[in-house]
Amino acid sequence: MAHTGKHMARAAFLLMVTVILSRVLGYGREVALYTLFGQNYITDAYRAAFSIPDLIYMLLVGGALSSALIPVFSSYLANDQEEEGWEAFSVLTSWVLVIILVLIGVAYFYTRPLMIMLTPGLPEQYITLAVGLTHIMLVQTFFMALNGLAMGILNSYQHFAAPALGSLIYNLVIIIVGFLGFEQLGIAAFSYGVALGAALNLAVQIPALKKVGIRYRFTLRADHPGFVSIVGLMVPVMAGLGVAQLNLFVTQNIASHLGSGVLSSLNLAQRIMNLPVGIFAVSIGTAIFPTLASLIARGDMKEFRRYTSLGIRATLLLGVPASLGLLVVGQPLVSLLFEQGEFTGNMVSATTLALNYYLVGLAAYACMQVAVRGFYALKAPIIPVVAAVLAIMVNVVLSWQLGYRWGAPGLALAYSIAGWLDLFILLAALRWKVGPIGGTKILNSFLISLGASVIMFLVVGGVMEGLSTLIPLTGKGYQLLLVGLGATTGTLVYAVIVGRFKLEETQLVMGMLRRRWA
Repeated sequence: MAHTGKHMARAAFLLMVTVILSRVLGYGREVALYTLFGQNYITDAYRAAFSIPDLIYMLLVGGALSSALIPVFSSYLANDQEEEGWEAFSVLTSWVLVIILVLIGVAYFYTRPLMIMLTPGLPEQYITLAVGLTHIMLVQTFFMALNGLAMGILNSYQHFAAPALGSLIYNLVIIIVGFLGFEQLGIAAFSYGVALGAALNLAVQIPALKKVGIRYRFTLRADHPGFVSIVGLMVPVMAGLGVAQLNLFVTQNIASHLGSGVLSSLNLAQRIMNLPVGIFAVSIGTAIFPTLASLIARGDMKEFRRYTSLGIRATLLLGVPASLGLLVVGQPLVSLLFEQGEFTGNMVSATTLALNYYLVGLAAYACMQVAVRGFYALKAPIIPVVAAVLAIMVNVVLSWQLGYRWGAPGLALAYSIAGWLDLFILLAALRWKVGPIGGTKILNSFLISLGASVIMFLVVGGVMEGLSTLIPLTGKGYQLLLVGLGATTGTLVYAVIVGRFKLEETQLVMGMLRRRWA
């Protein structure tokens, strides 16, 4: 299994690099948006316009499709039944195309009542703006559905580069179209960029699909065993994602009543929190998923438990310091990235405050990326669905209680508490399902990481405070120096402390960073 571990490290590193580049472009997109428009009802309307397209995508494709397609298709590959796998793919793709076109049509005609229900606190003119932007972005949904299918197939063949490249193209196109068209089209230019970016995202994956020998024919043969298996796996995941979207809608509904820009500040803070989740946790989870699916197909439960535990521990090793690191450099980082143009100092403070409460749950949401994929590989998606439902029920209650009392920070804290509850349920259920997954090792890794992170936090805070005393300046150059010195110091302090423990997960992470290809 050494080759498998090295291949997984290689894939995770490749994904991490491309995700970093994609996130950089994603933040370039956010900088462009908020520099031009600030945080106000205009950007609130833009954020709200994603709601309906994202709901369609997440329910029909999103995590549900990849979590169901990859284990079933990988099982066909592992048993030398590739042709049957392609037949199941053809049936699935045909049904997805039919259903998504119907849903897009329905959503187009009922956009206004849906938007009023989702964001009742927006003034009428901005609800009208959100409706128009939604109509543009519904085009994205069609292409993103095909992107989801393409990614599932390519990941099954251990091809990760093309889907990752597609996300780079997606963000780059939004930036270019948004900047070139905002004077004539206003914020709608960014919506057109979203639609065009999604189309080009699919286009760059076509050569890779041809390379793996994609075979598709239109067929609605609903009795194909592979299609039945995929649907059986998708339905509970879709239910869970539906509840998750309901949770987001509750947060959005409350935020729309809290004043201009609150929805935008929450969205931006969550995006910053999700930066390390996307770079490290999603990369590790995506890379490990085909391996876990193959191990289950071969019936190797011992290695399945080992790699699941290793993935969770590696994610903790990176997620815990990321949360405390962002906590200490958050204010200057937000100011460095966004405080210009229409984005004011008050907006920096509002975003940073929400970010601090989101960071409480960062490590939990990071670890879920691996834990949930373990259940998908086991073809037991109902368990993470139940966990998500329980956590989301708590989140909704807390959101109503804390949101109206504390505003955006209360909504962020409710989200974080729900994340930890979700993770604890998943880990307990995983142990019940497959036996011991190294719980003592996971706890040990968490405590080591937490201790090292606290020391890192104190050192970085001291260094930044000392620098502020020595160089009492302001401006972008100073903020860049402050963030850069803080990040460098924190990384070195944390790496030195954790390195002394010689953890197995450290070797996985270092293997990713050293790019030791097998």
